[in-house]
Amino acid sequence: MISEASHMLKQLIAGSLLVAICGTAACQQPAAAPIGETPAQATMPVPFPIAGPNGEPRGFASFFSDGKRTAIKVEAEGLAPGAHGIHLHSVGRCDGPDFKSAGPHWNPAGRQHGHDNPQGAHLGDLPNLVAGADGKATASFTIEGDMADADGTSLVIHAKPDDNKTDPSGNSGDRIACAALTTPAGQ
Repeated sequence: MISEASHMLKQLIAGSLLVAICGTAACQQPAAAPIGETPAQATMPVPFPIAGPNGEPRGFASFFSDGKRTAIKVEAEGLAPGAHGIHLHSVGRCDGPDFKSAGPHWNPAGRQHGHDNPQGAHLGDLPNLVAGADGKATASFTIEGDMADADGTSLVIHAKPDDNKTDPSGNSGDRIACAALTTPAGQ
Protein backbone atom coordinates (compact mmCIF):
# COMPACT_ATOMS: atom_id res chain seq x y z
CA MET A 1 0.00 0.00 0.00
CA ILE A 2 2.86 2.37 0.84
CA SER A 3 4.52 1.54 -2.49
CA GLU A 4 1.29 2.38 -4.34
CA ALA A 5 0.94 5.68 -2.46
CA SER A 6 4.59 6.48 -3.18
CA HIS A 7 4.06 5.73 -6.88
CA MET A 8 0.95 7.94 -6.99
CA LEU A 9 2.85 10.76 -5.27
CA LYS A 10 5.69 10.44 -7.81
CA GLN A 11 3.15 10.59 -10.66
CA LEU A 12 1.54 13.71 -9.19
CA ILE A 13 4.92 15.40 -8.72
CA ALA A 14 6.09 14.44 -12.22
CA GLY A 15 2.87 15.74 -13.76
CA SER A 16 3.07 18.99 -11.81
CA LEU A 17 6.69 19.49 -12.82
CA LEU A 18 5.86 18.86 -16.46
CA VAL A 19 3.13 21.49 -16.42
CA ALA A 20 5.37 23.98 -14.59
CA ILE A 21 8.43 23.40 -16.76
CA CYS A 22 6.78 23.05 -20.16
CA GLY A 23 4.88 26.29 -19.77
CA THR A 24 8.21 28.11 -20.10
CA ALA A 25 10.82 28.50 -22.80
CA ALA A 26 13.09 26.18 -20.76
CA CYS A 27 11.71 23.16 -22.62
CA GLN A 28 12.95 24.31 -26.00
CA GLN A 29 15.07 21.91 -28.06
CA PRO A 30 16.68 23.51 -31.14
CA ALA A 31 16.66 20.33 -33.27
CA ALA A 32 12.90 19.72 -32.98
CA ALA A 33 9.79 21.78 -32.75
CA PRO A 34 10.38 23.22 -29.26
CA ILE A 35 7.80 23.74 -26.61
CA GLY A 36 7.09 27.45 -26.63
CA GLU A 37 3.70 27.52 -24.98
CA THR A 38 1.57 24.87 -23.41
CA PRO A 39 -1.16 23.79 -25.87
CA ALA A 40 -4.37 25.71 -25.17
CA GLN A 41 -6.74 22.83 -24.36
CA ALA A 42 -4.12 20.37 -23.08
CA THR A 43 -5.09 17.46 -20.92
CA MET A 44 -3.19 16.74 -17.71
CA PRO A 45 0.15 15.02 -18.45
CA VAL A 46 0.32 11.37 -17.53
CA PRO A 47 3.69 9.78 -16.61
CA PHE A 48 4.44 6.37 -18.10
CA PRO A 49 7.31 4.20 -16.83
CA ILE A 50 10.35 3.70 -19.03
CA ALA A 51 11.65 0.12 -18.72
CA GLY A 52 15.00 -1.45 -19.57
CA PRO A 53 15.32 -4.76 -21.47
CA ASN A 54 14.55 -6.87 -18.39
CA GLY A 55 11.86 -4.57 -17.01
CA GLU A 56 14.18 -2.58 -14.77
CA PRO A 57 13.06 1.03 -14.15
CA ARG A 58 14.70 3.62 -16.42
CA GLY A 59 12.59 6.68 -15.57
CA PHE A 60 9.36 8.20 -16.83
CA ALA A 61 7.98 9.73 -20.02
CA SER A 62 4.99 12.08 -19.89
CA PHE A 63 2.91 13.65 -22.61
CA PHE A 64 -0.13 15.80 -23.13
CA SER A 65 -1.95 16.86 -26.25
CA ASP A 66 -4.52 19.40 -27.33
CA GLY A 67 -5.25 17.38 -30.49
CA LYS A 68 -3.07 19.66 -32.64
CA ARG A 69 0.25 19.38 -30.81
CA THR A 70 1.70 16.91 -28.34
CA ALA A 71 4.26 17.86 -25.68
CA ILE A 72 6.54 15.06 -24.48
CA LYS A 73 8.90 15.08 -21.49
CA VAL A 74 11.47 12.35 -20.86
CA GLU A 75 13.27 11.78 -17.56
CA ALA A 76 15.56 8.77 -17.98
CA GLU A 77 18.25 7.16 -15.84
CA GLY A 78 20.58 4.18 -15.97
CA LEU A 79 21.84 5.11 -19.45
CA ALA A 80 25.44 5.08 -20.66
CA PRO A 81 26.80 8.65 -20.66
CA GLY A 82 26.48 10.39 -24.04
CA ALA A 83 23.92 10.72 -26.82
CA HIS A 84 21.18 8.19 -27.52
CA GLY A 85 18.72 8.04 -30.39
CA ILE A 86 15.16 8.47 -29.17
CA HIS A 87 12.10 7.88 -31.31
CA LEU A 88 8.35 7.50 -31.17
CA HIS A 89 7.32 4.08 -32.44
CA SER A 90 4.07 3.07 -34.08
CA VAL A 91 2.78 0.50 -31.55
CA GLY A 92 2.11 1.07 -27.85
CA ARG A 93 3.88 -2.09 -26.67
CA CYS A 94 7.24 -2.54 -24.94
CA ASP A 95 7.98 -6.26 -24.71
CA GLY A 96 11.62 -6.77 -23.67
CA PRO A 97 14.32 -7.54 -24.10
CA ASP A 98 14.51 -6.10 -27.65
CA PHE A 99 11.30 -3.98 -27.75
CA LYS A 100 10.58 -5.08 -31.34
CA SER A 101 6.92 -5.11 -30.28
CA ALA A 102 7.03 -1.28 -30.48
CA GLY A 103 7.11 -1.61 -34.27
CA PRO A 104 8.77 0.86 -36.65
CA HIS A 105 9.03 4.59 -36.11
CA TRP A 106 5.77 6.50 -35.94
CA ASN A 107 5.48 7.83 -39.48
CA PRO A 108 1.91 8.65 -40.50
CA ALA A 109 3.08 10.78 -43.46
CA GLY A 110 5.29 8.02 -44.96
CA ARG A 111 8.53 10.03 -44.95
CA GLN A 112 12.16 8.93 -44.67
CA HIS A 113 14.15 9.05 -41.42
CA GLY A 114 16.07 11.97 -40.01
CA HIS A 115 16.07 15.71 -39.62
CA ASP A 116 19.06 15.92 -42.01
CA ASN A 117 17.48 13.66 -44.64
CA PRO A 118 16.07 15.60 -47.62
CA GLN A 119 13.24 13.01 -47.73
CA GLY A 120 12.52 13.29 -43.99
CA ALA A 121 11.79 13.73 -41.22
CA HIS A 122 8.91 11.71 -39.93
CA LEU A 123 6.99 12.49 -36.74
CA GLY A 124 8.77 9.76 -34.77
CA ASP A 125 12.15 11.46 -35.20
CA LEU A 126 13.21 13.27 -32.04
CA PRO A 127 16.55 14.93 -31.23
CA ASN A 128 19.14 12.76 -29.47
CA LEU A 129 18.72 12.29 -25.74
CA VAL A 130 21.98 13.16 -23.94
CA ALA A 131 22.80 11.38 -20.68
CA GLY A 132 25.24 12.95 -18.25
CA ALA A 133 28.08 11.18 -16.46
CA ASP A 134 25.50 10.01 -13.89
CA GLY A 135 23.47 8.24 -16.61
CA LYS A 136 20.53 10.63 -16.26
CA ALA A 137 18.89 12.55 -19.10
CA THR A 138 15.97 14.97 -19.29
CA ALA A 139 14.47 16.40 -22.47
CA SER A 140 11.21 17.91 -23.73
CA PHE A 141 9.81 17.98 -27.25
CA THR A 142 6.70 19.12 -29.08
CA ILE A 143 5.41 17.37 -32.17
CA GLU A 144 2.55 18.26 -34.48
CA GLY A 145 -0.58 16.17 -34.12
CA ASP A 146 -1.92 13.69 -31.62
CA MET A 147 -0.24 10.32 -30.99
CA ALA A 148 -3.45 8.55 -29.99
CA ASP A 149 -4.47 5.91 -32.51
CA ALA A 150 -5.86 2.37 -32.55
CA ASP A 151 -2.56 0.53 -31.94
CA GLY A 152 -0.95 2.99 -29.53
CA THR A 153 2.45 4.69 -29.54
CA SER A 154 5.69 4.02 -27.67
CA LEU A 155 8.88 5.93 -26.95
CA VAL A 156 12.12 3.99 -27.51
CA ILE A 157 15.64 4.93 -26.41
CA HIS A 158 18.52 3.46 -28.44
CA ALA A 159 22.08 2.50 -27.45
CA LYS A 160 23.86 4.93 -29.81
CA PRO A 161 23.27 8.44 -31.17
CA ASP A 162 20.95 8.96 -34.13
CA ASP A 163 22.87 10.31 -37.15
CA ASN A 164 19.66 12.13 -38.24
CA LYS A 165 19.95 10.84 -41.79
CA THR A 166 20.21 7.06 -42.24
CA ASP A 167 16.90 5.28 -42.86
CA PRO A 168 15.24 3.64 -40.96
CA SER A 169 16.68 4.47 -37.51
CA GLY A 170 19.74 6.70 -37.94
CA ASN A 171 22.25 3.94 -37.10
CA SER A 172 21.22 4.38 -33.47
CA GLY A 173 21.77 0.76 -32.46
CA ASP A 174 19.81 -1.53 -30.20
CA ARG A 175 16.60 -0.54 -28.46
CA ILE A 176 17.63 -0.32 -24.78
CA ALA A 177 14.60 1.26 -23.07
CA CYS A 178 10.92 1.72 -23.86
CA ALA A 179 7.75 3.38 -22.57
CA ALA A 180 4.30 2.56 -23.92
CA LEU A 181 2.81 6.07 -24.07
CA THR A 182 -0.56 5.03 -25.38
CA THR A 183 -1.76 1.46 -25.50
CA PRO A 184 -3.57 -0.36 -28.28
CA ALA A 185 -7.35 0.05 -28.15
CA GLY A 186 -9.08 -2.53 -26.01
CA GLN A 187 -6.15 -3.11 -23.62
